[in-house]
Amino acid sequence: MTQTAIEFPPDFMWGCATAAYQIEGSPLADGAGPSIWQRFAHTPGMIRDGHTGDVACDHYRRWHGDIALMRELGLNAYRFSISWSRIFPEGKGRINQKGIDFYSRLVDGLLEAGIEPTATLFHWDLPAALDDRGGWLNPDIADWFGDYAATMYRALDGRVKMWSTLNEPWVVTDGGYLHGALAPGHRSRFEAPIASHNLMRSHGRAVQVYRAEGKHRIGLVVNVEPKYPASQSPEDLAATQRADAYMNRQYLDPAFFGTYPEELREIFGEAWPEWPDEDMALIKQPIDFLGLNWYTRSVTRHDENAWPLKASGVRQKSATYTETGWEVYAQGLTDTLMWIKQRYGNPPIYITENGSAFYDPPVAEDGVIQDPLRVDYLRKHLRAAHAAREAGCDLRGYFAWSLLDNLEWSLGYSKRFGIIHVDFETQTRTLKDSAKLYAKVIASQGRILAEPVA
Repeated sequence: MTQTAIEFPPDFMWGCATAAYQIEGSPLADGAGPSIWQRFAHTPGMIRDGHTGDVACDHYRRWHGDIALMRELGLNAYRFSISWSRIFPEGKGRINQKGIDFYSRLVDGLLEAGIEPTATLFHWDLPAALDDRGGWLNPDIADWFGDYAATMYRALDGRVKMWSTLNEPWVVTDGGYLHGALAPGHRSRFEAPIASHNLMRSHGRAVQVYRAEGKHRIGLVVNVEPKYPASQSPEDLAATQRADAYMNRQYLDPAFFGTYPEELREIFGEAWPEWPDEDMALIKQPIDFLGLNWYTRSVTRHDENAWPLKASGVRQKSATYTETGWEVYAQGLTDTLMWIKQRYGNPPIYITENGSAFYDPPVAEDGVIQDPLRVDYLRKHLRAAHAAREAGCDLRGYFAWSLLDNLEWSLGYSKRFGIIHVDFETQTRTLKDSAKLYAKVIASQGRILAEPVA
């Protein structure tokens, strides 16, 4: 259906997002220490086809050219993450100046290109040395994270005016501590709530430190997947509430309200601890914005065999699914933005990730990569974002995931999310049709989205 008018405001932030371990390569260069992903990737059987981030997109050496591509697209912002173990090779204590220098050069290059740098302090790659001390299970990690954050604020704040503390704490704990599919590869119902809580304590500590050290804006980035009941049966409705509490409200409620959802006690049972009031006060620090990573929805039913939620997703007939098995359902983005507006008081919000993995050939033919399914996904979701703005959501920016095809964590290089194609044998970059559409959207402030699709 064609919309009659679409236009985003002149100060709308148009960006792309990446993560350090997924694109940088050279993970131990210039004095950096290993991260848990470096360790996980080099453990046989952990990542598909034995892939690692040793080279990835070679962004650590090719960032000049990647900034030129951002400029070609017309981006006015770029969201990247900082590798904690490049800054503190042992996780704490000794600072590695060469690590700071790399990000300082990157930030300066972005500013020279007219692109606003937005930095994420933690995108899953915990220093291995801290994992040896318990990682997110050690309550001291909030102070370790605060020290790391303060170091980066002192180095970059002023040039970087938009900071995020954590990226997707749910994925860190669900994949890393509950189900074991992601680094550090644990599988424990008792560990998962502790890791989640210490992540949120660390977020609060980093915000506290920013109020003392920084002068601009800081926020939290969460992935939200709206849950729709498969039926109106009491069992399916209860399963939907459990799934929503576990994935979505577990991180947003403490950040905004200072409380955890009651359903978590049912989900974790005896593994759910009692948390002191001072911890909840630490977590509930006022933030300047919320970052939303949005990809898909889940239609949820009761499932006695699904551990530990007793809830599972139902595949939808006639729907389009991405290569990662995620349903394309753009209305869910509008619904999620409006839910955040209504439940959490309409905070300033940025869509910090949104994208899709569809098949692309490993090598571009005649400098062309046609990706019509990704083009369709991008167009529909930008329209959905605009619809939420029109309905009063304080949406201020959109970051496509991802700038480049990259290491898709435990899936290796088998799934491509980039709007720029990477030939991993030669490191050749090629703009996909989705990148060309995005450039037109940016140049027109979204007006092109109202045009009928040929």
